[in-house]
Amino acid sequence: MLRPLSSIFKSSDYPDLLVGLDSPDDAAVWRLDDSRALVLTTDFFTPVVDEPYDYGAIAAANSLSDVYAMGGTPFLALNIAALPPDLDPEISAEILRGGAEMAVRAGVVIAGGHTVQDKEPKYGLVVVGFVDPSRTITKGGARPGDCLVLTKPLGFGVTTTALKRQQAFPEDVAEAVGWMTRLNRDAGRLALEAGVKGGTDVTGFALLGHGLELANASRVGLRLHFERIPFLSGARKYAEAWTFPGGASDNLQYFEDQVKFAASLDEASRMLLFDPQTSGGLLLAVPAERLDGLLQRAAEIDQPAWVIGEVIEGAGIEVD
Repeated sequence: MLRPLSSIFKSSDYPDLLVGLDSPDDAAVWRLDDSRALVLTTDFFTPVVDEPYDYGAIAAANSLSDVYAMGGTPFLALNIAALPPDLDPEISAEILRGGAEMAVRAGVVIAGGHTVQDKEPKYGLVVVGFVDPSRTITKGGARPGDCLVLTKPLGFGVTTTALKRQQAFPEDVAEAVGWMTRLNRDAGRLALEAGVKGGTDVTGFALLGHGLELANASRVGLRLHFERIPFLSGARKYAEAWTFPGGASDNLQYFEDQVKFAASLDEASRMLLFDPQTSGGLLLAVPAERLDGLLQRAAEIDQPAWVIGEVIEGAGIEVD
């Protein structure tokens, strides 16, 4: 679908576009001068939870995440909303309020936007931020020997799909919402302090899909240790009940041939790594000599960080 655009926009014609056309990164980066660049991104999706306010807050946190994943600081946003004409105005207002209050938490102003009518609600943001061009975090910045650090647990997709099927326990939904409404701001700052050059956030392509984007862009392989990967409390039971969203099967079909699993991992465990995440955490390639300092600083600022693997020579992903 996007192939025809490759002959229209060529990176050589836009020397100030540092990131955007040649690699599948989280956001576009446009150089303003030697010390400043703009980071631009957009994202929106249909509801993943029942509460309108929570949906708006999650959608906003997810949209802001791509800027944090690039090492940037967001400052300006626009709403994107598609709302059914027969939807209760109070519900629409709560969606927008959730997004607005999340933006305030991030130090971002929402200065307008655009709304259309649609059969199913959709909401998200266009986000603009600043980044130092010399400190930008990209998917091409991982190097063999780096340690892989994840800043949120997995299991959002399988849990929210259980909610849609009326099979989820309230405490599991509350746990998922708590994580999905957590900004990646502190995780992004932590990465910058540690001098991280390679990273991404974990969203719709799941840990394995986004991990492969990181690996392929950096021309390296990844080794993941399943027992070190964090999951939501209810993720395992929902995986065994097979409440995966449709995107998990899409991810499996698209990425499976680049992943080698240990024979001991059962099907549910494998599928949890293909589970699409909404407002997931950052996956960071941390230089080994800086790992202890990053973990110490993470504990000081109450930022969760799990060491789940390492960057290796080669290609693809190994999961043991």
